[in-house]
Amino acid sequence: MSSRSEIDVPAEELLTGDTASAVPALAVEGLSHSFGERKALDGVSFTIPPGAFTVLLGQNGAGKTTLFSLVTRLYNNRSGTIRVYGSDVARRPSEALARIGVVFQQRTLDLDLTVAQNLRYHAALHGMSGGEARRRIEAELARLALSDRAGDKVRQLSGGQIRRIEIAAALLHRPRLMLLDEPTVGLDIGSRQGILDHVRRLCREDGIGLLWATHLIDEVIPGDRVVMLHKGRVVADGTVEDVARAAGAATIRDAFTKLTGAGAS
Repeated sequence: MSSRSEIDVPAEELLTGDTASAVPALAVEGLSHSFGERKALDGVSFTIPPGAFTVLLGQNGAGKTTLFSLVTRLYNNRSGTIRVYGSDVARRPSEALARIGVVFQQRTLDLDLTVAQNLRYHAALHGMSGGEARRRIEAELARLALSDRAGDKVRQLSGGQIRRIEIAAALLHRPRLMLLDEPTVGLDIGSRQGILDHVRRLCREDGIGLLWATHLIDEVIPGDRVVMLHKGRVVADGTVEDVARAAGAATIRDAFTKLTGAGAS
């Protein structure tokens, strides 16, 4: 008989009692996907516990964006399963997707609308009332220290501020799993670090499970959980320290180079 972590768990049990710690925020098992003859993902399996900051680390073309597209149902997977807090995204997509907040690599805000207008639009997509949307928008902007920019057009913001607003938009419906696909591409070091600090705090304080996709090894720090993806396959899965040790490497950077050939001529 399947364990409760391997089947759909009733919604009312997901975030209460022992179930909250027992059911992974995200469980991917045997996931494969192809584009014609090219296999983009090949038997990918891993889990993300609630409240964990997990780095999906891989070079460009490793399959990170394909994986995100499958989790969010932009693509249908050919084989394997994806569960969000026990809900199978293929069998119970509405329930699973309601628990996910996503920040895609491509910008999604309307540059000619104000910050508040963009956030109200996102709130409306999730069916929030005007009063509820206003309260949540105010809370997220305050947490980002961007309350004073609510009336500014998005094009007036810096790249780092735009990314923070996109994170705020993804949090409005109070998801329990966050997916961020290369969110710091094109940003300066200070902005990158500010966003990393913010999302790590979300995991600690709000108990959100978070998958951070990146090809930048310097965004990984000791203690992080790492799922290393190479040519569509998971080549390492564990803490930074465990991955380095298993690869016979002194550092996670050396392990990344050894396992994927990153930086090799």
